Amino acid sequence: MAQVEKNCTVLFDTEKISSVQQEDIMRDLESPDVKLKQNALKQTILMLLSGEQLPRVLMSVIRYCINTEDHQLKKLLMIYWEVVPKYGPDKKLLPEMILVCNALRNDLTHPNEYIRGSMLRFLCKLREPEILEPLVPSVKANLEHRHSYVRRNAALAIYHIHHYAGQHLVPDAPEIVSRFIAEEVDMGCRRNAFLFLCNEAETLALEFLEANMEDLAKFGDGFALLVLDLTRRVCRADPNLKARFVSCLFGMMSSPSPGVAYEAAWTLVSLTTAPTAVRAAASTFAGLVSSQGDNNVKLIILERLNALKKNHAKVVQEVLMDILRALNSPNLEICEKTLEVAMDLVTPRNILEVVTLLKKEVVRTQETDMDKAAEYRKVLIRSIHQCATRFPDVAEGVVHVLMEFLDTDGALDVVLFVRAIVEQYEDLRPGLLRKLMDSLGLIASPSVLSVALWIIGQYARSADEVAEAFECITEATGDAP
Repeated sequence: MAQVEKNCTVLFDTEKISSVQQEDIMRDLESPDVKLKQNALKQTILMLLSGEQLPRVLMSVIRYCINTEDHQLKKLLMIYWEVVPKYGPDKKLLPEMILVCNALRNDLTHPNEYIRGSMLRFLCKLREPEILEPLVPSVKANLEHRHSYVRRNAALAIYHIHHYAGQHLVPDAPEIVSRFIAEEVDMGCRRNAFLFLCNEAETLALEFLEANMEDLAKFGDGFALLVLDLTRRVCRADPNLKARFVSCLFGMMSSPSPGVAYEAAWTLVSLTTAPTAVRAAASTFAGLVSSQGDNNVKLIILERLNALKKNHAKVVQEVLMDILRALNSPNLEICEKTLEVAMDLVTPRNILEVVTLLKKEVVRTQETDMDKAAEYRKVLIRSIHQCATRFPDVAEGVVHVLMEFLDTDGALDVVLFVRAIVEQYEDLRPGLLRKLMDSLGLIASPSVLSVALWIIGQYARSADEVAEAFECITEATGDAP
């Protein structure tokens, strides 16, 4: 009984319910008006959930509602059967539950397939073996129903009965489901049957999977996700079985379903660290991060790439440019995370491509009406600064481009970058000083102007440079008052 008492699958807000007497509820339940019955049953459900005891109502529900053909009332009845106390003070099943079992069995054999399917779904929530036991033959019979909706829910009901209520209720369930899945053609039915095999008969699940490995792409996304879950579970228990699933995982990474492709890539790198596998997984992640529109999904995939690069940086470097395609996102957080992942993957082989892309992005922030363009520009300038510090060969190619932004919101980051380059690369000083002098008249920020004047004063060494600097400064300041 302790297990039954802990089970709860229904939760409603019962704080604002009004107190109603049992007699009033029973009177409405006995009324021929379906609306009154519905309201009375709703009130009963809420009162039961709030802890009220309504023992006399049960018989009224059985007498006046149990044979209804109204679909709304049938739905309410299923919730009522779920929450109503089914055991007496002596911990034995209430005698009235025998009548309830008969009503449930009638719905399981109802000519309307949707009533059958709804009842089968309802049985998935029951945990009382005494109620479920007489219904098992009807549930089994529904596995052969002509309508896939019924068969799908029958397979799910078999799983829940076997898993939660007790294997003794359906001792032959593994064999029944194994035959069922071998003959089934509907994807939903096959998926629910495989769910049973994965959790209740793992050996049979592996046998079915091995026999149908070539046809997995035809079985649907839900089935593929179950296969991936089974793969992780089996390989953790016995690492020697990894080789049986690798080819299957490679095939799933090319699935048109983003969820299947992501899970397959993650599963593959969790099972093996072979460069080929890591390369395929990284390529899948990179493709997903640029193709998915949901920002939360992008962040999750970028986190996966970030974790992957810690142990396999050289392999992930091969898909760096694909990862950087995520910079097309209008979301600043996505762009920041993308650059965080990418900056550690920059090498002498790809630095030129990376810097070229970053320069285009800087220009794009000025040419388009982006949200938070100024913040994004600052992030890009810092990333370019980082690249130029690590790879001096690209400094000259980017510093002149960035100096075009000395009159924008990211000007302070630009001028600090210029100061670092002027200090570090003596051969670039003349050109940068001349460019900086020409830009003095455009600078509006006092903090940026102070850094620019410091650079000119510190590094204008020759007489010609000093004269030119003085001339540019006086021209920028204008005539004296």
